[in-house]
Amino acid sequence: MRVLFLILALGLVAAGPAAYTQTPPAQTQGGDPAITATRAIGEVKTIDAAAKQIIIKTDAGSMVTVLLSDKTAYMRLAPGEQNLANAAKITFTDVAEGDRVWARGKVSDDRKSVPAAAVIVMTKADIAKKQEAERAEWRKRGILGVITALKPDTREITISHRSAAGMQTVTIPVVDNVEMRRYAPDSINFSDAKPSTFEELKVGDQLRALGDRTPDGLHFTPQKVVTGSFRTVAGTVTAVNAAAGEIKITDLEKKQPLVIVIKQDAVLRKFPSTGEMGGMMGGGRPGGDGGAPGGAQRPGGQGPGAQGAGGGPRGGGGGFNIQDMLERLPTISLADLKTGDTIIVSSTKGVDPSRLTAIALVSGADTLLAMLAPRPQGGGQTAPNPAAGLGSGISFGIGLP
Repeated sequence: MRVLFLILALGLVAAGPAAYTQTPPAQTQGGDPAITATRAIGEVKTIDAAAKQIIIKTDAGSMVTVLLSDKTAYMRLAPGEQNLANAAKITFTDVAEGDRVWARGKVSDDRKSVPAAAVIVMTKADIAKKQEAERAEWRKRGILGVITALKPDTREITISHRSAAGMQTVTIPVVDNVEMRRYAPDSINFSDAKPSTFEELKVGDQLRALGDRTPDGLHFTPQKVVTGSFRTVAGTVTAVNAAAGEIKITDLEKKQPLVIVIKQDAVLRKFPSTGEMGGMMGGGRPGGDGGAPGGAQRPGGQGPGAQGAGGGPRGGGGGFNIQDMLERLPTISLADLKTGDTIIVSSTKGVDPSRLTAIALVSGADTLLAMLAPRPQGGGQTAPNPAAGLGSGISFGIGLP
């Protein structure tokens, strides 16, 4: 039973964010859930065959030296597997950098080394394959929106989401077997989402759910629900400090200075110019009629109603999904940002409102903001200006697993 639990723990960690990693606090050491008295779990960073050592890095950033011997057993397990009976025997030479390993043994008191009796490996390629399959499932059967109403008596969530037909309202009932998670404050990792309850939800939260939508598009039956309080702002860069991992911007809405903290896991992308957009997307305005040429998704917000590109139910029109667009855009580094750039950044709401820890950042946002400029709507009303709080639906806090 002990072995089964540890393998399960490895499977959850290795399966990535979609598996919602969680290790019982009583078993952790020094606050790092990947290190206990009898094992360490992490990604292989360095392999030293001569010294018979592997250095792994846990999700929390701890470095642990795995000490090997002639008696160390090596096994490869597929992500999600929960039984060593399904593991394949391998050798030390089969272990590679980037693989996920569980090193079983008595961990040193300083938690920096473990003489391994066994090393169970999940390969980088296997993990990537599983994670991509999970992302495809969320694209196909997922929905994303902003909570507009909550009914505690019936445990129903109402969200607004954007489709090509405009803003739509969807009702999501939450029954007892629905798995609920919530982003942690100041966290940029999907895997940091904690177990949650209906009572923690708030109007204005972003929500991503996996499940099935009714044919009329007005109801959604969830299997998993992930929520979070996010903040999405547009601003002009006033200073870049690549060494400190920070940039300073002036918020376009409130004209106030903000500090954006860029950590290793943040996603930094560059939005194409208007001319480049024509080549990539075939033109068109988000939220308009019809899909983009060639089946490509038009750029837009992974905010209210954004859905995946996997052909999932759309209930009245094409998707409006910043996440799909982000995955197609070229990545950049912090050093690529410069004073005067217009950016859109998403962050969980933290303790200090003047500092945001970026989950995702898009530079070259002038084009996107121009595409979402106010347009007259029915009754003579005007759509919200995305630069004024990004009210038209650019919010990409909850990414795919």
